[in-house]
Parts: sequence; C-alpha cells; structure tokens
Amino acid sequence: MCLTGTNCAGGTGGGGGVSKINDDVLQNILGRLPALTFASAACVSKSWNRVCSRVLTRPKLASALSLNPSLHEAVKEVFDKVLSEPIRPQFAIAFIGVQFNLKETHKLITEKLGGEIPIITNAASGIIGADAKTNELREVKWELGDEDGPNCEEYNTLSNLNRGIVLVVGFVPGLKVAAVPLIRPKKGNQTAMVDKFVIDIMNYTASVSGCTSPTGIIMFGDQTIDMKPVIAKMDHAMPEETTIVGDASGSFLFRSGVSSHSYSGDLYFFDAVALVFARDKEKPHGIGETQFYVTLSTGVIPFGPQLTAVAVRVKDQGCSWLSASMEGYHEILGGQDLLDSINEVMDQDEIDESPDLYIGVTQHRECSIGSVQLRSATSLAFYEVLGGDNEYFVVDGVGIKPGDSFLFYHSDSETASSSCANVFEDLEALKTGSNDKDHRDVIGVADNGLKKEVFGGFIFSCHLRGESYFGRPNVDSDPFSLNFPNVPLAGLFCTEEIGRDSPGSSAQKEGQEPSFGRCCLHVYSTVYLVMSYVPPPLEL
Repeated sequence: MCLTGTNCAGGTGGGGGVSKINDDVLQNILGRLPALTFASAACVSKSWNRVCSRVLTRPKLASALSLNPSLHEAVKEVFDKVLSEPIRPQFAIAFIGVQFNLKETHKLITEKLGGEIPIITNAASGIIGADAKTNELREVKWELGDEDGPNCEEYNTLSNLNRGIVLVVGFVPGLKVAAVPLIRPKKGNQTAMVDKFVIDIMNYTASVSGCTSPTGIIMFGDQTIDMKPVIAKMDHAMPEETTIVGDASGSFLFRSGVSSHSYSGDLYFFDAVALVFARDKEKPHGIGETQFYVTLSTGVIPFGPQLTAVAVRVKDQGCSWLSASMEGYHEILGGQDLLDSINEVMDQDEIDESPDLYIGVTQHRECSIGSVQLRSATSLAFYEVLGGDNEYFVVDGVGIKPGDSFLFYHSDSETASSSCANVFEDLEALKTGSNDKDHRDVIGVADNGLKKEVFGGFIFSCHLRGESYFGRPNVDSDPFSLNFPNVPLAGLFCTEEIGRDSPGSSAQKEGQEPSFGRCCLHVYSTVYLVMSYVPPPLEL
C-alpha cells in the first residue's frame, strides 16, 4: 500500500456510519493510528482525508535501530517502529552494516514504502539511533574484539559483527525532496559529470521552488571516488544558507523519486547522490517553515609552522609526493627530515597517544559551472600523511598544487571532547533561545516571535571516534540527545564526514582564520544536522 495517502480519490460522503463524529474527536482517533492504517483512513472519504491532513501539518522524523543479525527481522523491527504512528513519508534513509546485503536491503525498504519517494541505503562502519525495542539511544561501532573479554559488546561478536540497521523516514511539509545522482559514463569519456550534478540540483530546486537555492543537501559519495573536488565545487556554487552534510566515502544504492533523475545503471556509474530539500512554491496555507542547522565537533588540532608546497608529484594510485619550504628558509625541506622535526614538536608537546597525522592545505581556486565563471574561493582540505623519504613526504589524495600553503594537524581526543562541549552549548542556544547576535541562526526564537521546535537530527561521525576513542559511551550523540530528549536522532560512523557548518556555529568560532578557508570535508570530526520547525504566524 502507498503510505502517502495523497492520491486517494475518496468517497463523496462523510465516512458512512461515523459521519457525524466531531472532527476534533475524529482527529484525535486518527492521530493514534499506525501509518498503514492511517493511510487507509485517508482514503475513506474526502472529509477523512481532510482531517488526516490536519493531523500531519508539522514535519516529522521517525527513526529506529535494530541489531538483529537477521536482515529480514531487523528490517521488520525498524519498520514496525517508524510506522507505528501516522506519517506520510517524503524520503527515507537507511544506514546498514556491511554484512547486510546492500542490494537486498534496499529492495526490502523500497518494497515496504512503495510509492515514488526518494530512498537512499548506505553501508556504514557503525550506526547511531534509538533501539526499536528499548528506545535506548545507542552508538554502535563494529570492532572485532575478544568475545570472552568482559567489555565485549554482543554486537561485536563474530556472528553479529557488522549486522544492523538504522532507518529514518521523514515528512517535511513545505519542502520538496528528490535524490539527484552524480553520474559517470561507463563508455567513452569516463569522467564524473560534476558540473551537470550541480546544475541538476539547481534545476530541480528551481522547478519546485522558483529559485536555485536548496534548503539543505544530504550527500553520499562512493568510497572509490575522491569527493574533495566535488564538495569544493558545491561549496562554491551553493549560497551560504544551503546546508550540506553527509558521508563522502560510503557504498550506497538509491531511488530518485523524480523520473528526470533516473539513469540506467548499464550506462552510468553513480559516484555520489544528493538528497535535495527545496522549498515548495505551492506550499499550502497554514504550513510553517522547516529549517536546517549544521554544527560540528572537530577532532584535530594544528601545530608547527606554516609551510608551502614546492614540488608535487602524483603517483601510486592517488598519492601525492610533496617537498616543502618554510618562510625565512631558502632550503627545500627533505621529506623524512621534515617528518622527524614534526614528530619532535609533538614530543615536546607531550602528546601521550599515538595520533594520526594530517596536513590541512589552503587552496585558492577559480571555479566555474559549465560556461559560468564563479567567484574564486579559498578552501581548506585535509590529507592524511602516510610517510616519506629523503626528498618527499607522502599524503593520501590529490589536488595539491605548488604554492599551496599548509599546516600539520594531529588527532586529539581532548580537542574532540572540548569541541563536543561547544556543540552542546550551540544546541542549548537553539533549545532555549538566545539574544546573542553571534547566534542569529542558532536562536530558538524565529523572526515571527514563535519558538522553533526541533523535530529531528542526523549525525555523521568519524569511524575513529566513539567509545574506544573517548573512553566512555555516547560522547558524540550526547550534545543532541541531552538537549532534545526523545527527539528522533539517527546517524552513522563513516570515513570522511561532509559538513558545511552554519553561520554563527561553534565550529566557525573555533575554526581556522578566514584566510585558511572553509573546510567542508572533515577528518576525526562529528557533523550534526538539526532539523527544526517554525510555525506560521498567528492569524489575528
């Protein structure tokens, strides 16, 4: 059955023997029905359909997590939970363990939801959400350990490892939603069509909203693709108010929900997919506004002097070999000597743990979309340091040019914990309201004087974080769950976190100086997307 209940013709009567029921009483009854029964009730008659529409005037996010090692049982558990209350799905996202067959899981979900809504199923290193059975919020990061050990979680035993799902179903009246793919031809010029991807997003937005600025984008990139240039181009092309979050290095399947964005898998690879949220230019009267807010907890810290790339060689399957110079010194720094000096600095700073090492490269680039030249922009891109020899040091990834400046960064759990505390304060301001002008986009009171209502959230967290990193559970989910208890929250642990933070967020305040550029693709970080609703102004 179609769950939307929007295409039902309905009868002309008032619902047979219950036609005389007061609308308020009927609304109270219908509002207690599970989603499937609610969808059937909306088809009884025009009057019932109208009452059902009154039940769902505000946005809603329903989510559930299951660690049942049986795929079919896990899918059943999460669907039983998310469809236990009225909802007309406009989109669905599922995060699953890699031992669950991606194709089979996606098929089960699309069959269950029916209709033509956009659906994305993405494999993850771990999942975050409320347990479908107990409603307990859980951060599940799969790590094979000693099954006989006292601290081994049941989901990390060999028979249960990488088996689980968190499902999110969303209803956002006043917005239109579609999945737009980044395609790459399988024949001929096998280059990702990034310009077309950005233009498709803007064209879809214009078709439903009358402007080219989406409200928000949730993206998923393929793990075999370098998403840095894609994210950089989107950041340059999209206006500041468009939020962008996601997982840049996953494995996904999708259904678009829009026929114009349906491409044959026989002809194209799908390097990424963007779930696009755009304002509905035909929004019904009496519907408020759905708003997205993004903030993040960073887990890396810069150190050492600023350096400049002198020579850059790309080889060995996407690795870059760099030589560097430092202001005031005429000699080019040898690769291994530079890394030895960096390690000495870390020793002097008495860093006890064995941190992962990165460089943060400031990239000044010209950007165009098709024949349209965009403004030049400055961005910050992270590259993991792999090693070096006498002449060069080696980083994972490409895109660095001679003349680019960079700093070394290392992972740091204290920085991550402190940054989580800053995120908590950010979200507390969203909950309570604030007169601080630095929190203009965070405040919990809208311009019309009505309080914003947070109805859901997403988390995209680095797979290197979690309980094993912090030494205690739920550090990443606490800033949201403690501020908004019982509000649906879902997320995943991933390799590269996409997060274009909102103006005024703690991430911007504690970030690098503006000259270093904005970072949209992070390492050792957790990205938070908060979805809130502003009711329409009260009619006098």
